[in-house]
Amino acid sequence: MSLTLHPRLPRLLHPAAWWVWGVGMAVAASRTTNPFLLLLIVAVVAWVVLERRELGTTNALAAFLVIGLFAIGLRIVMVSLLGGGVAGREVIFRLPEVPLPDWSSGLRIGGPVTLESVLFALYQGMQLAAILCCLGAVNALASPRRLLRYVPATLYEIGTAIVVALTFAPQLVEDARRVRMARRLRGHAGRSPAEIGRIAVPVLVGALERSLDLAASMESRGYGRAVRRTSRSTGLAGLLTLVGVGGVVIGLYGLLDGTSPVLLGAPTLILGVVCATAALLVGARRDPRTHYRRDRWALPEWLVAASGAVPAAVLIVAGYQHWEGVIPKQVPAELPLVPLLLVAAIAVGAAAAAFAPVPPLLARSRVRAGAPEPSRELVQP
Repeated sequence: MSLTLHPRLPRLLHPAAWWVWGVGMAVAASRTTNPFLLLLIVAVVAWVVLERRELGTTNALAAFLVIGLFAIGLRIVMVSLLGGGVAGREVIFRLPEVPLPDWSSGLRIGGPVTLESVLFALYQGMQLAAILCCLGAVNALASPRRLLRYVPATLYEIGTAIVVALTFAPQLVEDARRVRMARRLRGHAGRSPAEIGRIAVPVLVGALERSLDLAASMESRGYGRAVRRTSRSTGLAGLLTLVGVGGVVIGLYGLLDGTSPVLLGAPTLILGVVCATAALLVGARRDPRTHYRRDRWALPEWLVAASGAVPAAVLIVAGYQHWEGVIPKQVPAELPLVPLLLVAAIAVGAAAAAFAPVPPLLARSRVRAGAPEPSRELVQP
């Protein structure tokens, strides 16, 4: 007779489940420019991060949110200065215009700035900011280092580089904040460009020191080892990888862009996934690997992944069928509609906070604060 722990026992969710959820929310954000739906997506991912982020981990959502706000402002400024938006009717103000030759039709420098063009830039910037927030939420919920354990052998080197980049990018923000606070304690609280340069130097020095330590640590653990390869397997794996990656990129572009032909969407994506899978199988034969204490994939993982797939599926269908409110009208400027069905579909993503088990450290802090401790009973299957 075997005993299994109760499914509500505090543990870390499988990182792949969080990535499926986050990518689903990002796909949903990429299919709409409705500002109310985009704000709802940001609110949903922020709520899940607040409820299920493990204590002591870096909150990358805040850094991605700042980058998203910068992208919104940059988008509005570029459209106001150079045009490229929609032709509007309500002129807000006029900028000094620089005359351009006839061959540069559609572009301008300065000139009238209309309300419709500003709204177009705002909606596009909010869409990009929402996608970035979804990716930041995944980085806050799922440790990239844990996800590296499940990268196939063929992509292990590439996965290592990506994981290191995802780990070090939020760390640079934390280092900059720490150095700035230390300088403020010493009486240096300026915001001039020279002050920014004084902060950048210790941040870069710390990044270089961590890079050298990481390189020495990885070398001592066998990274960069020689693998037995033949010219035939290498060529076949390379060809399948190129076709697979190209198919996945083109297929994702076709799914994210509602104006693309149908053949550039799901069919191309399926072909790319099949070729990429074949390349992974060919590479796995020449580089066998073992795993230690793999994360289990149980019912909570399926529910979390489904809660992210539902908004993506509903928004994709709504985009193809041109549901009202998915892409709000900018000319003439009017208040965007809020379809209740799309609101309900996006709200399903918030259920991940209920389906996912509570992380161990977060559960301990809640117990100390007086919250009821999750059940630890043993169940006999």
